[in-house]
Amino acid sequence: MAFDSFGAFIAMEGHGPYVWTCYFVFFLLMGAVALWSLRQRRSVIAQQRRQMDITPARDMSPAGASFTRIEPSQD
Repeated sequence: MAFDSFGAFIAMEGHGPYVWTCYFVFFLLMGAVALWSLRQRRSVIAQQRRQMDITPARDMSPAGASFTRIEPSQD
């Protein structure tokens, strides 16, 4: 192990407050971004569901496409 004790690990030869503050801010921001993303996702899903409820149901037939077999003429 590079440090003699857990206290030395926390202190990191005087650099500990800076290092641990950076870690704390990083994880705090990553948690905030994750929560924000989840809220945005739920909002978009709810918006799409409302939009689908508003739109009237359409006929589910193909739009102008016909896939009937054309037999070759016997000329």
